[in-house]
Amino acid sequence: MTIPIRQSMRIGAYILGQKLRGRAKFPLLVELEPLFACNLACAGCGKIQHPADVLRRRMPVEQAVAAIEECGAPMVSIAGGEPLMHPQIGELVRRLVEMRKYVFLCTNALLIPKKIDQFEPSRYFAWTVHIDGLRERHDASVCKEGVFDEAVAAVRECRRRGFRVTTNTTFFSDDSPRTVVEVLDYLNDELAVDQMMISPGYAYDKAPDQDNFLGVRETRALFREAFAGGNRRRWRFNHSPLFLDFLEGRVELPCTAWAIPSYSLHGWQRPCYLMSDGYVQTYRELVEDTDWSAYGRGRDPRCANCMAHCGYEPTAVLATMGSLKESIRALRSA
Repeated sequence: MTIPIRQSMRIGAYILGQKLRGRAKFPLLVELEPLFACNLACAGCGKIQHPADVLRRRMPVEQAVAAIEECGAPMVSIAGGEPLMHPQIGELVRRLVEMRKYVFLCTNALLIPKKIDQFEPSRYFAWTVHIDGLRERHDASVCKEGVFDEAVAAVRECRRRGFRVTTNTTFFSDDSPRTVVEVLDYLNDELAVDQMMISPGYAYDKAPDQDNFLGVRETRALFREAFAGGNRRRWRFNHSPLFLDFLEGRVELPCTAWAIPSYSLHGWQRPCYLMSDGYVQTYRELVEDTDWSAYGRGRDPRCANCMAHCGYEPTAVLATMGSLKESIRALRSA
């Protein structure tokens, strides 16, 4: 199972509209970071490496809304840092939902019990809880004991209240096909989340742990074996079939970083969420003033081992919408 049909149809209509307007580059989803502060210090994340004065900053709601309006993306992933630490996070989500944007609030879930009353269930809103493995594996990943149990309890409460819940799981070099199967089976069958997202870890510069990220060959082998035996079709992924093909090494895709841009306290990040070659103030500047031909595997050595969904999922989505065969395949798996 892949992306919900209603959402797929909305995105398809949006892409068609952009093509009819002659736009070659346009955003599908914005990675919105209204703050960098977090209540955890995960080894694979470098967001809290920012200076103290930057960690204290919070993006005003009007600034965030204006950025989304300017670029026109139909989907927004609110990340950080931990976005639930933002004092106006409920208002921000409400404003974006009123704009009929599909909003995914990425969280470690520790603050959900305290903040959940600020949100209302909607087909345009989903919690995206970060879970990197079962109890021992996840707690080691976030460098704190007890987080897995709190996250699971929060997911169950969100489900009880009628919210849509997705998960995001990052896999590293110390994962195996068995650990991948274990956590995805648990999320899919036991916790019964609506959809799951997965991504191989990428060794971006600020991450404290640079030793446990997957290379391309290891990523393909890991997912090829984990997806075997019917698992891939059975699991409820929030991914296009073509992106899952890419993870297995069945197809090659170029990076389309401009389709999932990152907007943070510093502005629009060039070229993507995981690499920082400067910032600009508008999405138009990002698209028009960035040399996109300089990025991607075989072009920039920093991209050599990246297979993250922020660069390759939009390529898969655009290729799917441009192919009748792939579109039918995606609809059949939805």
